[in-house]
Amino acid sequence: MGDPELVADYHPQTAQARRIPTRLVFWDETLRDGEQMPGVHFSPKEKLRIAELLSAVGIPLIDAGIPVVSAEEAEAVRWLASAGLRSDILASARTVPRDVEAVVDSGVRHIAVFIAASPVHLRFKLRMSEDEVVRAAVESVRRAKEAGLHVAFVTEDTVRARFDFVERLYRAVVAVGADRLVVADTVGVMTPLTFRWYLDEFIRRIGPADLSVHCHNDFGLATANTLTALEAGATAPHVCVNGLGERAGNASLEEVAVAVERLYGVRTGLRLDRLYELSQLVEELSGVPIAANKALVGYNAFSHEAGIHTHGVLAHTLTYEPIQPEEVGRRRELILGKHTGRAALVEKLKERRARATDAQLTELLARIKQRGEQASKQPAAEYVRDYRTRFAHPGISDAEFWAMVDDLQIPTERP
Repeated sequence: MGDPELVADYHPQTAQARRIPTRLVFWDETLRDGEQMPGVHFSPKEKLRIAELLSAVGIPLIDAGIPVVSAEEAEAVRWLASAGLRSDILASARTVPRDVEAVVDSGVRHIAVFIAASPVHLRFKLRMSEDEVVRAAVESVRRAKEAGLHVAFVTEDTVRARFDFVERLYRAVVAVGADRLVVADTVGVMTPLTFRWYLDEFIRRIGPADLSVHCHNDFGLATANTLTALEAGATAPHVCVNGLGERAGNASLEEVAVAVERLYGVRTGLRLDRLYELSQLVEELSGVPIAANKALVGYNAFSHEAGIHTHGVLAHTLTYEPIQPEEVGRRRELILGKHTGRAALVEKLKERRARATDAQLTELLARIKQRGEQASKQPAAEYVRDYRTRFAHPGISDAEFWAMVDDLQIPTERP
């Protein structure tokens, strides 16, 4: 595990003051919000494979999807609900009667009822007044409670809504039995200090609650804001494997979980050593490659090439690694290339119990550096071009769309 004092916060009194909850419910959104990432689709069998591994990792709550979306989605939710997983299975619904009934019929025991709250959503998307939103929310929560479900109430774009309306809306759903309240930073506009103020004010206005947060990564702050929410008392962070999700994605499961354990010293109950296995499965089934520099699960997260860094890691791993790679199911890689130093070569030669003279090391190092500088970039460039082509227009192509239009004999005017 390494030396804890080299990983823990250097200001223990500050860390103690933060005192995040010690019993957290990691709410995984990979199969719902993660699947909403353009170009991503999980079949029912694939959702089950991911859910089984999420359950094995120890995730307490899994959002299986929105049953009303399609027959396939409803089938997937039913499969997960009846799979006997250790995780609780949740399904989501708009504040629309048929959505709620679809969740009730799916066999899950948890529901997330959601509706937008900000003026821009109410005016341009929902075309509803604040009074209409409150009525729809109350009716949906009441119906879900009557069906015996654990109810989480979610507002899209919570943080850009009028606070007086947020207070009124959440008080109304609490009054009819909402069990968990979810605050969403739907377009990722919060900063940690602002989010801390917002959540403190939310709790002051609404009162003590089982608080959950849903943070998007539009400005790269989803993990930071989620950790801030835990400091403010939230107990159910929304996460996605590999940070999948709409646009720039959601808070990353692996980042939040490992930070909670290694930076805050709070046990999550999760199998951190299986996070990389989970990450690889989701990468494979989603078709979204993990960035090489992605924290914890990216290829470079525990890879070293620079001579200074390699020499330090070989002397003591914590010089350039905050945790041991094995903690998250990884292993250390020493990369040979332009920046390689002699220490890495000596270590590499040990694999065959080889000993080189100083002259041989010097020559070997020169050849490696030369090869590293002359290495072709063509394979990597071709991969990048292929990736860009595939993700530039994910989903149904224009050609496929217009073929469907023509097949249905929809009148069009060709440009």
